[in-house]
Order: sequence, then structure tokens, then C-alpha cells
Amino acid sequence: MFCVTASTMTAIKHALQRDIFTPNDERLLGIVNVCKAGKKKKNCFLCATVTTERPVQVKVVKVKKSDKGDFYKRQQTWELRDLTEVDAKDASKENPEFDLHFEKVYRWVASSTAEKNSFISCIWKLNQRYLRKKVEFVNVSSQLLEESVPSGESQSVAGGDEDALDDYQELSAREEQDIESMMEMCEYAISNAEAFAEQLSRELQVLDGANIQSIMASEKQVNILMQLLDEALGEVDTIEGKLSSYEEMLQSVKEQMDQISQSNRLIQISNTNNGKLLDEIQFLVNYMDLSKGHIRALQEGDLTSPKGIEACINASEALLQCMNVALRPGHDKLMAVTQQQLLFAELRDTFARRLTNHLNNVFVHQGHDQSSTLSQHTAELTLPKHSPLHRDLLRYAKLMEWLKNTHREKYEGLSRTYVDYMSRLYEREIKDFFEVAKIKMAGTTKEAKGKFGKSCDSQTSTLPRKESALKQETESLHGSSGKLTGSTSSLNKLTVQGSNSRRSQSSSLLDMGNMSASDLDVADRTKFDKIFEQVLSELEPLCLAEQDFISKFFKLQQHPTVTPPLAQPETEESDGGTPSRIPPQAEHRHSLSSEKDMVRLMMNKIFQSIETELNSLIALGDKIDSFNSLYMLVKMSHHVWTAENVDPASYLSTTLGNVLVTVKRNFDKCISGQIRQMEEVKISKKSKVGILPFVTGFEEFAELAETIFRNAERRGDLDKAYVKLIRAVFMNVEKVANESQKTPRDVVMMENFHHIFSTLSRLKISCLDAERREAKHKYTDHLQSYVINSLGQPLEKLNHFFEGVEARVAQGVREEEVSYQLAFNKQELRKVIKEYPGKEVKKGLDNLYKKVDKHLCEEESLL
Repeated sequence: MFCVTASTMTAIKHALQRDIFTPNDERLLGIVNVCKAGKKKKNCFLCATVTTERPVQVKVVKVKKSDKGDFYKRQQTWELRDLTEVDAKDASKENPEFDLHFEKVYRWVASSTAEKNSFISCIWKLNQRYLRKKVEFVNVSSQLLEESVPSGESQSVAGGDEDALDDYQELSAREEQDIESMMEMCEYAISNAEAFAEQLSRELQVLDGANIQSIMASEKQVNILMQLLDEALGEVDTIEGKLSSYEEMLQSVKEQMDQISQSNRLIQISNTNNGKLLDEIQFLVNYMDLSKGHIRALQEGDLTSPKGIEACINASEALLQCMNVALRPGHDKLMAVTQQQLLFAELRDTFARRLTNHLNNVFVHQGHDQSSTLSQHTAELTLPKHSPLHRDLLRYAKLMEWLKNTHREKYEGLSRTYVDYMSRLYEREIKDFFEVAKIKMAGTTKEAKGKFGKSCDSQTSTLPRKESALKQETESLHGSSGKLTGSTSSLNKLTVQGSNSRRSQSSSLLDMGNMSASDLDVADRTKFDKIFEQVLSELEPLCLAEQDFISKFFKLQQHPTVTPPLAQPETEESDGGTPSRIPPQAEHRHSLSSEKDMVRLMMNKIFQSIETELNSLIALGDKIDSFNSLYMLVKMSHHVWTAENVDPASYLSTTLGNVLVTVKRNFDKCISGQIRQMEEVKISKKSKVGILPFVTGFEEFAELAETIFRNAERRGDLDKAYVKLIRAVFMNVEKVANESQKTPRDVVMMENFHHIFSTLSRLKISCLDAERREAKHKYTDHLQSYVINSLGQPLEKLNHFFEGVEARVAQGVREEEVSYQLAFNKQELRKVIKEYPGKEVKKGLDNLYKKVDKHLCEEESLL
């Protein structure tokens, strides 16, 4: 791209002005070095000029350097009034391209963005000064469309002429007319400038003389004005004398009016004092008076009926307003005010005592009354609903708030009473509820495992309804729980029995009293899952409803209203004279934090048995079948996630989170147990190995886990367990293969890794893609190794012949030329074939088939 320095551009500008524009009576105001866009880079100059004659004509001139010499010539001229649009292409980025729209569009590329901006700014100024026509400036920065000239290079390009353009002031129409008329009077003004100047000088002297005469004539008018002023002053003196006489006459009237004004002032002070006294009396009467109806409601109002409770609420709020009224200075010294405050204190204490006794009785009654319906709810595995109790107690919520603001110690005593009785009630209900849940869980196991013996069969009795029977049943369940551990997993300590099928292995294992999890019916596991879900679904609304009730009833979600001590009616005055009772903001925040702690503390005391019972239930489920930890992990994670979405700081969220830790530990313990059992597997020395039990056990585990963890929140835990289990399976398959004496190592590896690969391919577990490829690789490698090492070469010489052929081809001998070599011609091939007649080949194949059949198992069908 061409580039012209500032000094060079200045020299070019002066040369163009001297050679091209001065002879044509034009002034060069803007210049830009350009070339046409998209063509060969033949640069030229666009010049913005104005004529020195009137009327002023503004033009855009294209100037190009002559090819024959070192001089410039005018190539094309456009009138600025024909310009319709200036397009700068981009206002935010530096871009040297721009378009000028005359009768057609001319596209240019400037040598620099600064030159382009300076030229566009010059065009805009010329248009504003001389034409003021509507020219569209597109993609032009607003800073360029201002009177200020851009700094830098553009200043050096067009600075001097722009300053001259700004200093020039156009004559007005009136000035032009005067000059023209003056020049018409002197026709020789243009031809003889000196004569015209002398005539103008003579006329100027005539005007100066006329001005002096006008000033001298005005002196007479000044003298006349001074005479009139003297006469006016005389009249003023006369009027002042008359006013003095009038003032003397009114002196006595003034004294009388002063006396009347003094009397009126005293009357106004008296009226003001009387009005203030009346305001004080009305204030005390309006704000320190409690109606008889309110007093009666506070003393003997009915706290059992809705109307009586509403009347007591209204009366307590009115009493609180009277006690909290901001007394003005001096009110506390009035005997009536003191008596009213004593009356209010007595009414407050009386009503607080009545309210506390009544609510204590309600708590005690409700705590004992619920026990009659326990057996009905527990038999159905549901928890009693306390919404009727909450609905009845919430009618006293405003009275509890009043008690909290007036008698804090009674309020706290009531909260302790409520927690004490409700914790006993909930403890009974929750304990019975969990006893039934445990028995139902044990029932699912007993129905599916009739082979567990009499200790399990004895638990299938009908659900008792009494609490003592529930305890006895649970104790017997825990006593026999040791016999349920036989089904803890599908990867139990199994001894590989000497048989040709896994069916015979399973039957022999069942005869030994051990049951794998694959024998646990899927419907029973689903039933266990439903029971556990039912337990959590019953606990969740119970805790949320109780926490919501505690917050509303004890008013623990609002900022506390702090009242002054009623035994001391005096209040400290703030700087403005108003009694100050509002604590600092820090105290408010501390109070709010302590209220949240109080809700949490109350919930912990009321539901102190939930976490213990849940852990006990989880331990039982884990003993019944360690696979239950998968169900419990998924369900518990979902309920924790739900509780955290409702309220992350709630008691339910915290408790379920703690229990989730226990469930996760059981899940990890289950995985560790499976791995430990794999390591303890022993194989029989007299029977072939086949598919190892922990390989099929992993398959069963993965199938069940994929069903349970579908769309679960804790999928990551399962993926980590998968990796641990599959690595243990790989390691122990190799361990068993190395220890096997009856079955070749390659057969054990080939069959088991083929089974693992088939399982992973079918289940499509994404986190085990690498292990799936590794299993395929191991299966393929050991298959080839078995074929090569164990099966041998039944047609040995024939194999050697074709191995030699392959070797020659590998050395570069063409395939069609191999037969021409003596060792590998057709005659040699016929000799080798004659040594292996058909009967020998068939006999060899039969022996080979029997050998492979002896090594391979039936389950994998690899024969």
C-alpha cells in the first residue's frame, strides 16, 4: 500500500495550491492521497476547494501526476452540491476505504485512516458552512462530525487552511447592500481606489463635525433638566413639612395602638398555651386509654373459642400499643400516667399468666391424645398427621408473638414445654413406625427365602398391633439377622465345584446353605425399595410441616420487636428529643441468627430419634441383602437433593445428609466386600474352571445397578464402584488362571474375558469403555495363544511346507515363482500330502475336538 509522510503531503499541498488552484481563484482546504478500490494502485489526490469569488462554489477535484513530467494536472471535478452520501465503511475500526456518491458511486482507498478521516471532516464542515444540504454520512464516527479538527496527521494536512476558514466571517446581506450602494455612488471606486479612499475620508470628517455639534446642542437640554430638578426638590421639602405635622397629630393614636397590641399578644400566648394543653390531654386520652371491652378480654376472655381468641388478640395488641406509646418530656411525672402504666403492667402480667397456663394445658392434652391412633397408623406404615393440632395452635400465633415481646421468660418456658411433650409423642410414633418398617422388610426376605430355616419362618406371623409385640418381633428379627447374611451379595465366598455346568455349581452351593443375590427375587427387592421409599416419603412432609409450624407459631422468622422495660416508664431521649427504643442493626442480625438456631435446636430435640432409627433401618436392610445399599443410596440421595432445594438449612436436609453419609459408607463397604470375596475364591484341582462365579456375579451386579441408578443423582458413585470392581475382576481372573491345574491358563483367561467383554458390550457402561476394549484384547490374545501353544500342529510337515512358502514370499519372492524352487514345487507338496491320508487327518481332528471339548465349558459356547 502506498504511504505519504506528513511533510511530503504538506509540500504536495503547497505545490497544488500554487500550480493548479491559485490560477483558478480557488483555495485548497482538504486533500487525501487515494487510489481506486479493487484496481491497480495508481494513486491520485482528492482535493476539497472553495472559490475566492462570490458566490462561493465548493468542489471536489481529482488531481493526478502527469506521466510525461513532474507536474500535476486536474483530471475530474465534482460540485459538492451533487454529493449525496459519504460512506466510511466502518466507524469503530480503522479502515482506509470510503465511498463518495455523486451521479454514481466512486470507491476509494486512502493512504491512511487519518487522511481519510481528515478529508471526511473537511467535507462535512464545508457542507455545514456553505451548502447546508442533507448529505448522508454513513459509518462515520460522531467525533469527526464536529467543528473541532482531529489531531495528529490530519491536523498537519488541513490545519492551516481550516483555521483560515474558521477566521473568515461572511458579510451579512445588509452590509453587502450598503457596500454596493456606496460603490454605485462612486463609479470610479474600482478603477481609482485612491480617489475613492479620499472621498470616504472627507465624508468621515463631515460625520465627526456633525457629532460635535450634536453634543454642543445637548448642553441646553441639560440646563433645562437641572432647573426642573431644583423645582422638584422644593416641592419635596414642602411635602416633608406637611408629613411632620401629620406625625405629631398621630402620636397619641400610636400609644393607644401599642397598648392594644400588647393586650392582643398576651391573649394569643394564653390561647397557644391552652391549645398545647388540650393537645397533651387528647394525646394522653387517645394513646393511654384502654377500653373496658379490652380490659375484660384480657382479664377473663375465652381462650378456647375463635371469637374469644380474636378478642384477646385485639385486646393484647391495644395493650401493647398503650404500653409502647412514646411519652413526651414530663408525662412520666403525672400521677394519672403513672397509674395507667401500673394498670397496664398488671393487665399484661394477668393475661400472660392466663395464656401460658392455657397453652400448657393444650400442649399436654395434645401430647397424650394422639397415642390412641398410633396402632392404626403404624399397621399401614404411615405416620399420623398433625395438621389438625397445628391448625388449632396457629390461632394463638399472634398471642405467642405478643408473649415473646412482653414476657420473654414465659415465652421460652412455653417453647420448652412444647418441645418436651411433642418429642415424647413423636418418639413413640416414629419408633412404632420404624418397627413396622423393619418387620415388613424382614417379611420380604422370608417370603423369598424359605430355605433359611425356622428362625426366619417364625417371623411371618401377623403384624401385632401393640407396642410390646412390635418390640418383641424386632428383637427376634435382630437375633436372627445373622442368618440373613447368606444373601449379602452375588459375589459370596464360593468354591468352584467339579462339574461341567454352573447349574450343578449353584445347586451344590444352595445345599451348603449359601444363597447368592441372583436367587433373590426381583419383585422382593422392588418391594424393599418401595418400603424404604415409603419411610422417607412419610418422614419428609412430617419434618417440613413441623418446622413450618414452629417458625409460624413461635414467630422465629421475623425480626423481634424490642420493647422498653415496663417497670421503668422513663425512656432515654435521642438527639432529636424522641425516645429511642430500636436496637442497633448488629443486634437485629444477631437476633435473627439466634432465632434460626432456636428453630434448629427445637427440631433436633423433637425429632432426636429419627437419625438413630434411620441408621438402624439402614443397617437392617444392609444385613438382609447388601445390594439394598444400592437402592438406599439412590433413594436417600434423591430425598437429600429435594430437601436441599426446599431449604438447605432445614433440619430435614441436615439429618438426611448425615444419614446419606452412612448409606454411602455401607455402599463402599458392600463394594469392598465383593472385592475381598473375589480375592478369597478358591478353585477345585479336579474339575475344570469354566466361567468364574465372581465374573457372573459382576454381570448380575451391573445389570441390577444399571436398573437402580437409571437417572439417579449419585451416578458418579456407581461409576467409581464399577472401576474398582472390574479391576478386581481382571486381577483375580488372572490369579485363578495362574493357579488352575485342570484347565489351561489360556482357556480360563479366554473364556472369562470373553464373558466380561460380552457383558460390557451388552450393558454399554460408558465409564468402562477402556476396560471393555482391554477385555476384548485379552480374550483375543489368549485365544491365539491357546490355539498356538495348546492345540499344537496336527499336520506338522504340511505346516512347515506352507510356513516356508510364506517365508519366501516375505523375503520378496513373487508368489507365482515360488513353485519353481526345488523345496517348494508341486512334487514336494504331493509328497507331503501323501504322508497324511484322509483317515489320519480325520483321526487327528477327532482327537483335537475331544481335547478342546475337555478344556472348554458349556456356558460360553466357544467350542
